[in-house]
Amino acid sequence: MKINVTDRSGKNHCLDAVEGWRVMEIIRDHAERIPALGIKAECGGALACATCHVYVDEDWVDQIPEPSEEEIEKLDDAFAVDEEFSRLSCQIIMTEETDGLSVTLAPGSEP
Repeated sequence: MKINVTDRSGKNHCLDAVEGWRVMEIIRDHAERIPALGIKAECGGALACATCHVYVDEDWVDQIPEPSEEEIEKLDDAFAVDEEFSRLSCQIIMTEETDGLSVTLAPGSEP
C-alpha cells in the first residue's frame, strides 16, 4: 500500500502506508527519516487542532469519504479556507480504496 506526499518544496515522496492508519500518522512516521515531511499534528488525530492540514489531489477528492461537519468547521476556523481540496490528514484513513492516494502538505502544518 502506498501514499504519495508532496512536501512544501514541491518534491513528491512515495511512501509505504499501512491499512487502517491515518494519513497523518503515516506522514509523521516517515518524517523521522525524511525531515521535509515534518507535520505538526499537535492533537495526534483528535480533530482538535487542524495542524495536519493537507491538500488532496484533485483526482482523489471524489474517491475518499467526505469530510465531517466537524472537520469542515475546524478547517474554516483555522484557515478560513473554502477549498474543496483541503482536508485534515488525521481524518483520512488508509484503505484498499485509498491505496495510491496523493496529498500535498499545506502551509501552516510545519512542526
